Amino acid sequence: MNLLSDSIADDADFFVEQIHLVAIVFDNTDDVTVWATTNFDNDTHFFHLALPFKSLDTLLSLAHDRAAALREEVADALAAAEWPALLEYNSDDAPPVPLPSVALKLSVTYPAAEDGEAEDEAGVDDPQPHNIFYLEGVFVRLDS
Repeated sequence: MNLLSDSIADDADFFVEQIHLVAIVFDNTDDVTVWATTNFDNDTHFFHLALPFKSLDTLLSLAHDRAAALREEVADALAAAEWPALLEYNSDDAPPVPLPSVALKLSVTYPAAEDGEAEDEAGVDDPQPHNIFYLEGVFVRLDS
């Protein structure tokens, strides 16, 4: 499986569709990381999605028939208060969670430059993007 960050052309925001959630990671802060796959350039790509907790609820509501069960799993993990919480969906018992008719607008992230490390060996500032993307928007296709 490819990393999504290896397939993007530039640092502009972009959209992905055909998303499957494979894990949700959170703690007692407002930050959540979702591990997901998407079909991009006719191949499956893995990526991390950084989002606020409220946006996680939005994504889970779009999981159709699995939405209620997913919300209950998140609530149970919150009640257990064992941090970080990791909910995995990559087995026969808990398969990946499809988000049908959903497109996510993502923005690229880069590693923080440390003093003296902002330029490569040739003196060019060209950092490689992280495989972590920020969620900029959620779009749903409405069928008529």
